[in-house]
Amino acid sequence: MANKILVTGGAGYIGSHTVVELYNAGYEVIIVDNFVNSNLEVINRINEITHQKPIVYPIDLLIKDDLEKVFSQHKFDGVIHFAGLKAVGESTQYPLKYYKENILSTINLCDLMNKYDVKNLVFSSSATVYSPENEMPVNEEGKLRPSNPYGRTKLFIEEILRDLYQADNDWRIVLLRYFNPVGAHESGLIGESPKGIPNNLMPFITNVATGNLKVLKVFGSDYDTVDGSGVRDYIHVTDLAKGHVKALQKNVNPGIRTYNMGTGNGYSVLEVIKAFEKATNRKISYEIVDRRPGDVAVSFADPTKAMEELHWKAEKNILEMCRDAWKWQSKNPNGYN
Repeated sequence: MANKILVTGGAGYIGSHTVVELYNAGYEVIIVDNFVNSNLEVINRINEITHQKPIVYPIDLLIKDDLEKVFSQHKFDGVIHFAGLKAVGESTQYPLKYYKENILSTINLCDLMNKYDVKNLVFSSSATVYSPENEMPVNEEGKLRPSNPYGRTKLFIEEILRDLYQADNDWRIVLLRYFNPVGAHESGLIGESPKGIPNNLMPFITNVATGNLKVLKVFGSDYDTVDGSGVRDYIHVTDLAKGHVKALQKNVNPGIRTYNMGTGNGYSVLEVIKAFEKATNRKISYEIVDRRPGDVAVSFADPTKAMEELHWKAEKNILEMCRDAWKWQSKNPNGYN
């Protein structure tokens, strides 16, 4: 009997790719998603890729009674928790919304996991928990000081989960700190489909390439980097999804463990634009604008711990990330709509 995994936010960008990899690894999947930032069409696409259709509950984790019905109907072997709001800029405008959605939903989830004795959790955290003062590449022991409310919600949840483990040593918890997921499934069937103007670099680039947007805004040209633009660790979303499966497979002993999910390489915004042009033979118009509040100059991972303990390593390079992102966007110029 395959292990049954609950995936919250499983119709989202990273969630949907992880569901595909869970099926590839022989798991059974149940999805809970309120579809605020995702699309029901994703479920059909997952079916097209894997020939399996997950059971989906279109509910909000803030409504605990609805979530409890799911737990009462299924015996879960573990939970991967993606659900949450994730735009850095928006979090600085609506901090209370972010604290409420991200933290309360996690408390509800953990409460029910406790009640139904499902003490196996992989949590979707973020590199935004790190302080900008860390030497790069940053490892899991780096100083923690998020520079925006979104990152603080992730850090507070990490702390809540640490307290949970201290109170009850039966829990098995993995915290995955993502750097910058980009790209799409190689089929071009699922990918990043933000609602409104994209917050992240790659969907912005691909939307300029399709003509949906006229020009890419590059935030800042005076950072202390190779070309003045911000440097980030971009990781292919499929590599990241496989990292979740590895985390589940290795999460067999009680404890709380933290891993960076990145490539260990930093690319500047302008280098990503050049890589995209090379991978797709399309010119990207861009303009330099002021820095964004909450952005740091350089952020890239030391992924050694994940390699050693999870036997996981990001395989795909920046050209493959650009190529797959473009395949998705050119096949789906308006995302899932």
